[in-house]
Amino acid sequence: MPDTTLPVDAFEEQRVTELRAAQSKAERLFHEIEARSLIRAGLSEGQLNAEIYELAREMYGITTYWHKRIVRAGRNTLAPYAENPPDLTIGEDDILFLDLGPVFEDWEADFGRTFVIGSDPLKHKLRDDIAAAFAEGKRYFYETPDITANQLFTYAGSLAHKFGWEFGGPIAGHLIGQFPHEKIAGDKVTLYIHPNSHLPMRSLNEKGQKRHWILEIHFVDREHEIGGFFEELLTVD
Repeated sequence: MPDTTLPVDAFEEQRVTELRAAQSKAERLFHEIEARSLIRAGLSEGQLNAEIYELAREMYGITTYWHKRIVRAGRNTLAPYAENPPDLTIGEDDILFLDLGPVFEDWEADFGRTFVIGSDPLKHKLRDDIAAAFAEGKRYFYETPDITANQLFTYAGSLAHKFGWEFGGPIAGHLIGQFPHEKIAGDKVTLYIHPNSHLPMRSLNEKGQKRHWILEIHFVDREHEIGGFFEELLTVD
């Protein structure tokens, strides 16, 4: 828990430290997923999801996730977050992504990466392009002090076009913070990087605190039925 008795600057620094630490743990979890070769052909999405859950519990004691754990392979990588496509089996020459929202000691992380099994150059290009697009989106955010949520969404869509893909999601990110983060009941627009949200992203929350955001890049190729996903903290380096 952050110490609310601290001066404003010190309190904010503590919040940033906690968010950075939560993301670092999530990143280490992903590295361990690769190191243990959990991502492999012949496994269903559901089976991999269960193995990742057990690994997170083993490494960090995590049993709480602030959003559903997502493992999507093959044509399921076209599906945005809200959809729940049928369970697929990972193929020998496949693409898949993981989107996890673990809670570390009351602090949320949201981390997404794409993985490619095999040597298909189109799949490798997609994986690399979304990472490059995330970096460009983050740079644009820092270069645009008065940016609004819908403006960043529009820019994310332009990056998809630049790299030769289609933007696959209805949003390009959302708030993140201490669990549970700031929400407006029944409102899936205002506090999201959404085309209809005109919220200045650097505006303060109802407690007078800085808002912290996740940027998510979801590019798809509907003709080849593949998609890729990359997300992490936008407002914390």
